[in-house]
Amino acid sequence: MPSVPSSYCVAATPNNLQPVSRDSQRSAPLRVAANQYAMKYVLIIPDGAADEPQDSLGNRTPLQAAQTPAMDAVAQMGSVGQADNVPLNMTPGSDVGTMSLFGYDPHRFHTGRAPLEAAAQGIELGPDDWAVRCNLVTVADGVMKSFTAGQIPSELGKELIGLMQAETSGDAHWKFHTGVSYRNLLLYRANGTSAPLSVETQTFPPHDITDKPIAGFLPQGPGADVLNRLMDRSAELFATSPPNCERITRGELPATQVWLWGEGCRPALTPFAERFGVRAGVITAVDLLRGIGRLLGWGIIEVPGATGYLDTDYAAKARYAIEALGELDFVVVHVEATDEASHEGDAAAKVEALERIDEDIVAPVHAWLKQQGDYRLLVSPDHPTLLRTKTHSHGYVPFAACGRDIDADVAQTYDEVTAADASAIKFDAGCDLMPWFLSRGERGA
Repeated sequence: MPSVPSSYCVAATPNNLQPVSRDSQRSAPLRVAANQYAMKYVLIIPDGAADEPQDSLGNRTPLQAAQTPAMDAVAQMGSVGQADNVPLNMTPGSDVGTMSLFGYDPHRFHTGRAPLEAAAQGIELGPDDWAVRCNLVTVADGVMKSFTAGQIPSELGKELIGLMQAETSGDAHWKFHTGVSYRNLLLYRANGTSAPLSVETQTFPPHDITDKPIAGFLPQGPGADVLNRLMDRSAELFATSPPNCERITRGELPATQVWLWGEGCRPALTPFAERFGVRAGVITAVDLLRGIGRLLGWGIIEVPGATGYLDTDYAAKARYAIEALGELDFVVVHVEATDEASHEGDAAAKVEALERIDEDIVAPVHAWLKQQGDYRLLVSPDHPTLLRTKTHSHGYVPFAACGRDIDADVAQTYDEVTAADASAIKFDAGCDLMPWFLSRGERGA
């Protein structure tokens, strides 16, 4: 049975699909069906789509309220079920949820969110180095008003992070790295020393404390004194930045400080091709997903107009996914818009995003898959994000899968209630869903 070498991945853009070498992190492989029959696989992730019934939506969840005929068709042609992607003892978020959704047990492989984002930026971490997520945020009267500093422009974000880097320029260990908009990184370069951070360090995602006092959510444990000192110093520096202060005169939110969280050391992920025998690529506007993809040996498929927000170009994501499938076996299409709508507590925007994903991504991708031959299509969120709390949550998410040898069940719609009531398929460990999806329909099984 032929398989893809573990050192092979694809740097994928629609008109540039070239093999590149990659040093693999080896561990015992989990073998499932190798792709010897030109099977095409697609996973579409409406991030944070799972939710609770909403009074504003007639006591329906956004998935129930949205008009999603393409997702419903997937449910009707195949099977629906539930998966729990975030263990109860881990913080709910896309770092844990997508790692589990991609088939990797977060208890074994997850070390923190920031190292994944470092990988997205091509930052190599040494075995004793640490990465820390560095948000630009707006805190007013001790309350977290915006975890994005009003979606601060990248140019201003770069200037503010530059102030922090100048502050630590004489330090041999702490280094700030500019990202996009409010998303940045702080690195600890060990240089032969032990990091002050450890697995006992506790930090808190700023998007989980919107409109809450920050006093109870400051870093705690080993290294907290350093992190808190840097956060306090950033407030002093940002208050003197003229372009930052000008945002106030324009009625925009300024970045009042950095918020440090999501710390972790370098993870060791077994390459996806080594585990599953398929060449994969990912479409996303979120660094976190890019980082996981790179660590798994996936191609990163850049799509113009993909913003990671409600205004993303949904249709372009579908076009690029279809073209990439000409060379790849498996393409993941991630859409952040549904998650962002929940963080803003906007039920109507969440419904609209789901309808755009359905019409502009699921429908054309599924139509192409049905024309090209054998395929399997999976639609699944990574975790719930609740409109009520504006935060990520633990809990089961609904999935729908169809394609060769995935038998149809009684489900007629794709939503949380149908998945809970109409299906016996339930993965208490969400990392078991991917092996199930990729192994079904294996000839001779």
